[in-house]
Amino acid sequence: MAHAAVYVGFPVPQLLGGASRIFRTHSALVLLRHSAFCYCTVNGTIKSKRKMDHLERTANNFRQEVISQAKVCGIAHESETVRRLRLAITNKDFTFKAGQWVDFFIPGVSVVGGFSICSSPGLLKREGILELAVKRAAHPPAHWIHTECALGSEVALRVGADLHGYREGKGNGYEMGTVKLYYSVKNTGELLFKTNILGLMRAFPGKITCRFHLTQQRSQICEELQPHVTEGRISEKDLGTHVSKDTLWYICGPPPMIESIAKLLSSIGVPRNSVFFEKWW
Repeated sequence: MAHAAVYVGFPVPQLLGGASRIFRTHSALVLLRHSAFCYCTVNGTIKSKRKMDHLERTANNFRQEVISQAKVCGIAHESETVRRLRLAITNKDFTFKAGQWVDFFIPGVSVVGGFSICSSPGLLKREGILELAVKRAAHPPAHWIHTECALGSEVALRVGADLHGYREGKGNGYEMGTVKLYYSVKNTGELLFKTNILGLMRAFPGKITCRFHLTQQRSQICEELQPHVTEGRISEKDLGTHVSKDTLWYICGPPPMIESIAKLLSSIGVPRNSVFFEKWW
């Protein structure tokens, strides 16, 4: 039987890369999809009194041995606070699977970044290109991307969190489950990848659906988005309709958002072993 999984977090890198993180005052998304990224699970208490850097936080995660040089070949502004980088990968042995992230090494910056990949493995295979979507922050790697990174800048990448133990099927090919995406932002200007998401819904009718939750929209909503828009935050009622024994929930975003959503899920009867999340900050 195909499982479903709910994701809460920043904008859609795993969904867009595979087929797919900000709540409270930032953007947020909840995604219901087939598959479980078990190797991204964080066990034990959620709360942390001390901020750890990326390498310390992910020290126990599997990493590929390959470290590849890459050159920035494209920079796009997905919103006022998010930049998308296109990176030309020089190492032909560099590979990744949908849902993975990279260690991001910047010359002259001692702190290593950790960013989710928002492009597909197919793009890397066809064009040698990998894409990252990075939100503006004071964290040194993100700050560099938003203030110093330019076309031609050289960096290095290493893939982490390899899902090498995961199998989609047992000889019968891929069986796609259903996807329900709840994506909450202040206004439509913060809806990253909305064109891609709408395209996925058209390509997989009945399999992939989305509700865009807008909390502070002041202007008129375009006709294309209107059928998929809900005013207000993602609620307990929204998530409660998807609770079942086959549903897996994935949360990604700032610790306060993770704690808030985890408590909400617990209150509506979701067992702890069905909830997965990453901590990046």
